[in-house]
Amino acid sequence: MKLDSTVTRLFTEPLCSPGDLGRPIPDSPHAVSACLPTWRDNVSYEEGEARVVEKLTTGYPRFVYNRFCRDLFAECLRRFGSVGDSCLAFPSQHSAEQCAEFVRAKADGPVQVHDIGKCGAWCVTFPQSAAAVAKSFWQHAGVGISSRQAAAVLQDSPLISSGGVAMKSTLRQRIAGTFGVAAKDVWLFPTGMSAFYTLHRALLQLFPGRKLAQFGFPYVDSLKIAQVFGPGAHFFPRGDDADLQALGELLSADPVCGIATEFPANPLLTVPDLSRLSGMAREHNCPLIVDDTVAGAWNVDVLPAADVVWSSLTKYFSGRGDVTGGSLVVNRNSPFAGPLTDSLSQVYDDLLWDGDAAALELNSRDAAERVAAISRNARALAEFLNDHPAVQYVYYPSIGGRSAFDAYRRPQGGYGGLLSVVLRDAEQETAKFYDRLRVCKGPNLGMNYTLACPFTILAHYTELDFAESCGVSRWLIRVAVGLEPIDDLIARFREALAGIK
Repeated sequence: MKLDSTVTRLFTEPLCSPGDLGRPIPDSPHAVSACLPTWRDNVSYEEGEARVVEKLTTGYPRFVYNRFCRDLFAECLRRFGSVGDSCLAFPSQHSAEQCAEFVRAKADGPVQVHDIGKCGAWCVTFPQSAAAVAKSFWQHAGVGISSRQAAAVLQDSPLISSGGVAMKSTLRQRIAGTFGVAAKDVWLFPTGMSAFYTLHRALLQLFPGRKLAQFGFPYVDSLKIAQVFGPGAHFFPRGDDADLQALGELLSADPVCGIATEFPANPLLTVPDLSRLSGMAREHNCPLIVDDTVAGAWNVDVLPAADVVWSSLTKYFSGRGDVTGGSLVVNRNSPFAGPLTDSLSQVYDDLLWDGDAAALELNSRDAAERVAAISRNARALAEFLNDHPAVQYVYYPSIGGRSAFDAYRRPQGGYGGLLSVVLRDAEQETAKFYDRLRVCKGPNLGMNYTLACPFTILAHYTELDFAESCGVSRWLIRVAVGLEPIDDLIARFREALAGIK
């Protein structure tokens, strides 16, 4: 397919030299990634070193406050704060009150909620000593104000609700068409994590006091939702036959509010046996929740096995890396469809800002074509790396877990655009390989351009031993493949691998 200007520029100027540290990826004030060009830069970011942190004007929004958000926080402090206060802003009163309730429960000092009076936004002020607690809410719940809404507040821009309603209707219809459902069964959110956060709240209304069963090692915040905001989680990190047996034994003794799994898992790309999980969920009268973000709904159709599917629209659906979003799709044939819909209606808050909806609508027009091309590239790169003598492990569904994946793969579907790699002699060679690799380097996946990152360092830096006990190497490099010419992309990996024995 024809490459757009963003892909071409990011590949010809790969933003991977030391001088690119902190540059937004892509070149947008609303970029959701930033360049961390060396292994050391990633470690320094996790350790909070000023030389890295001060370079970041943007980043993944749940982890790095965009500059528009920071400017809005400062304005709110000027208007509402006292000496020694800190502040966060939210897209609605409801989301602000949720943050305030969370902070009050976990920190000391006065916590107040304020109506900013513009664009529907609210803010929460709290003592600086509670800033880390408030940020954990922002990160895990995913309901903080977006950079576009923050910019609108700062610029006193009017609401564009009429256009926003139309854009959201188009988005629901587009997602519904991919899944083969009615638009009324699609729910929109400002981030993928806020979709799961809201779903978890709905599940706890249906099943008060019950833990969530997390099957397989998931993206970090997926597990944190149940651990931080609810009674906890039963965790089955390997997602294999032994864990299936253990899950069955648990369900017989301890009812859960739901079984959550990723198809496939991030970052190990393990593929759960959805048929068996679905059977267990039915037998024990609990919903099965499937995150299809890594595969993409254009490649797989997991809804027949699931009661609800959640996705991050930040990834393949958008592809450009300049907006966030999330969705839930309820399976109308599920016995939980009615109760889930009723419960979601009670906790749902339409937080997707009109400007973000417009960006998602524009970016997603060619999603099916892009995902098909990205999946072809990823499979070719995975096969090259799997045959390379310097590579110890390649994690990719067509290499491991293919039969389980194929059971839900669409007739023309691929295996997704994400793969992970562990090198031989990893402790000695990985940092050098990463530093030599000439592609964009930063967190995110599903973009039109290739992104690599030391995933375990970024997601689990404070719990590396725990991650490795679950089979996730601290030396793992996650590669989100893009639309670049595959021969050129493979050549860049071959170049970076040169000299590794």
